[in-house]
Amino acid sequence: MLSQRDLQQIEELVDKKLDEKLDEKLKYLPTKEEFFTKMDEVMGEVKATREAFELHAGQHSDINDTLDDHDERLKKLEKRQGVATA
Repeated sequence: MLSQRDLQQIEELVDKKLDEKLDEKLKYLPTKEEFFTKMDEVMGEVKATREAFELHAGQHSDINDTLDDHDERLKKLEKRQGVATA
């Protein structure tokens, strides 16, 4: 039969082994500071990408407006010249 002292030694040994395994796994994780620094970088890139996308979408809108204007002007010229439109 195990004594109270034996049980306590087993518990200490198990705790020590669990702590060692936990430390081994945790050493690969970033620190809180490293994590937040990386997240700041990522969020900066996301923000820049969104801004670039909005700018690009605005340029497409301007191009489409210009194209519509040119199309309308061509139709008026073709009508005035009596040219059949395609």
